[in-house]
Amino acid sequence: MPDTPPNFHAPASDVERSRLNVDRGAVPAPPPVLAAAALSKGYRSGDRRIEVLRGVDLTVAAGESVSIRGESGSGKSTLLHLFAGLDSPDTGMLAWEGRPALPPEHRAAFLGLVFQSFYLIPELDALGNVLMASRILHPPGGAERERAQELLQRVGLAERGHHLPAQLSGGERQRAAIARALINRPRLLLADEPTGNLDEKTGDSVIELLLGLCAETQTALVLVTHNAAHAAKTGRQLFLHNGVLG
Repeated sequence: MPDTPPNFHAPASDVERSRLNVDRGAVPAPPPVLAAAALSKGYRSGDRRIEVLRGVDLTVAAGESVSIRGESGSGKSTLLHLFAGLDSPDTGMLAWEGRPALPPEHRAAFLGLVFQSFYLIPELDALGNVLMASRILHPPGGAERERAQELLQRVGLAERGHHLPAQLSGGERQRAAIARALINRPRLLLADEPTGNLDEKTGDSVIELLLGLCAETQTALVLVTHNAAHAAKTGRQLFLHNGVLG
């Protein structure tokens, strides 16, 4: 019986065999769209330090929808700001598709944002507001205008594209904001209480639209909401309490 070569280790498990398959040319799994590990964040208030987030872990895959609920002041918006790269954690790690940073020039293409208060520019019509997000990347051309009109049609505003925000209902404004968030084909969409200023029926329709469009385009969605029924519609439901996400 031949001697076993030195430094030889026979595959002992499926995990090791899968690693060998990677070496033979198998395509490794892509990194998650968003990965957060052991995030903490606190603020100084007078002579006290308030710990808002404590050891938050989260991974979100392409096309996955995740909801985060929590009491007012629990740190949900703070957490979303970290996910958007708009603020930095005190400790912990963030990565966006494996990248440890999200510079402004990359953020506009990678990330879409939907807010409770819409934040439409009052002097621009619905079409102009949708196109505004593409202007961050480059001056919009025919392809961008065509996509903006297509998105307005998808959100039910095909006949309202030339109306100013003041001429739109609350639900219509939020639909325009969703179209704006999706125009650059982002990999990740962050929605902060998108139905907070809407009545129940309109809010339900906006959530259905948001979830449907994200699923259709395989856009990962992190939804912050107080609404338990809306949260239940996402693929995964989490709760933030005392700075801990679980």
